Amino acid sequence: MSKRIAVVFDSAGTLLHMYRVAKEASTGNILENIESTAIVAQKNGCGLVVLNAESDILLRSRKDMPLFEFIKEYRVSIGISCSKGNFTPEIACDIIRGTSPKMGDVHDVLKAVTSHCPNVFYLAAGLIVDSQARSVPYILSTGGHVFSTTLQTVQALHSMKVDTYIASGDSLFALMQLAEFINIPQERVFAFSNTLMKEKVVLELKQRYEKVIMVGDGINDILALRAADVGVMTIQQGDKRPKELREAADIIIDDIIKVVDVVKTL
Repeated sequence: MSKRIAVVFDSAGTLLHMYRVAKEASTGNILENIESTAIVAQKNGCGLVVLNAESDILLRSRKDMPLFEFIKEYRVSIGISCSKGNFTPEIACDIIRGTSPKMGDVHDVLKAVTSHCPNVFYLAAGLIVDSQARSVPYILSTGGHVFSTTLQTVQALHSMKVDTYIASGDSLFALMQLAEFINIPQERVFAFSNTLMKEKVVLELKQRYEKVIMVGDGINDILALRAADVGVMTIQQGDKRPKELREAADIIIDDIIKVVDVVKTL
């Protein structure tokens, strides 16, 4: 007999309040609150690449070290968080090899995040790769802390015998730290989940549960929101959300704790 209810959470912007920065390659400027998934969605052949390495390893590297050399020497795996058109890790690596990002650029964005969020719970680095222009227009970092009601939400769902999952484009290092903190089992965490993978997670869970709820806030959650029995969009992060994302959701909430009320209605 199938279990009753599963809730799948995105992480950044959904379970975590995020601060995002980007270093623009063309100007060297540090830009705040950049919406990386929206940039990727604008152009074919673009991908959001996540470095699967702990922040202290990133920060211990030499500033003048080329990013590709760091990936090779430290055996860092890369994940594709979201992309548009034909885009693979192999394409990303080939372009990173032929471009000039240095680890100093990665240091700059990580430090910009930690200076803004001194008690940062979660810190990750990545880049946007444009396969058509064969360039790396932005080096990225995101950091954040759990929303004040995140832990309470997951605890309440567990007390109601609801199974909780995380499907996120973020790195495994970052997500394992989060999952441990909010008590979601590691085997229920799906890292480096792009738009199609999030949808696949939801569809597979629908084979095992009577109801599956997807909770997300980004354009890369759109297919999973549509595929779920109930698609919940959260606007707790506070930035503007695309109209098509709002239309994909069945319910829009302004605090993650309201997921508990949604479950109670099922």
